[in-house]
Amino acid sequence: MNLEKLFRKFSSDKFTHQYHQIYHSYLSNFRLKKLNILEIGVADGSSLKAWSEYFKNSKIIGIDIKQINLKKKKLNKKNIYFHCGSQTNKSFLDELKRKYIKFDIIIDDGSHFPKDVVFTFKELFSSLDTNGLYFVEDTQTSYNHFFGGNAFDLKYANTHVNYFKNLVDTLNYKEIPNPFYIKGKFDGLIKSVSFYNNMIVVKKGINDIESNLVLNNSYENKRYLMKTSRNKNSEFKYFIKYKIIFKIYTFILFLLNLFKKTILLRF
Repeated sequence: MNLEKLFRKFSSDKFTHQYHQIYHSYLSNFRLKKLNILEIGVADGSSLKAWSEYFKNSKIIGIDIKQINLKKKKLNKKNIYFHCGSQTNKSFLDELKRKYIKFDIIIDDGSHFPKDVVFTFKELFSSLDTNGLYFVEDTQTSYNHFFGGNAFDLKYANTHVNYFKNLVDTLNYKEIPNPFYIKGKFDGLIKSVSFYNNMIVVKKGINDIESNLVLNNSYENKRYLMKTSRNKNSEFKYFIKYKIIFKIYTFILFLLNLFKKTILLRF
């Protein structure tokens, strides 16, 4: 049975939101594998039942801030595991990580508050398998001030959509010609960040492709090495050009942007 039918069968709103189309494109090849699948936000358990049938060989782990009667909700299945706790409780999440070690798929269908979504991602990303998938549902709350979102400053709002937008830079961290760049927590560990209507999908994976323009966050050093390797007799000329003039230019731009960020309070 496919996901559309399963979400319909168990009356999951994942069908109403048409998430089944996105999930199918990512998960159809993993149906028969033995996975640890974590869903944050169980509610009535409808999606847990769907995942339980779709991934028959996997552990379906659900967490919710409210206690659930598994028998009453018909969630007392052999591959469903439920834990009561908050997605923003670090101790609870740490205990969860110790118990299951690694998760292959994580689905955040929890509070949908921007700060909660970001907190949980930061806490659980390390427990996501090297080639794991992290889904964030119902990202429309990022634009809704009644959920802590922001409908009036889309570009610079402190929301989870903007947080994940900025993660795109981690895909290209080796392309950033800023000698003062400090490697981030997720640099080199994310293969892709995909945005859909009301959903974000992060694909974890080793991303260490070297730049053809930048060496250790320096365009000047890369150009100097390339030029001198072709013409050893012009090393001094290239040194003046790339190691002095170009680096001074980069430093001036760095100072100008630092001043701009300070004035605008954007860090």
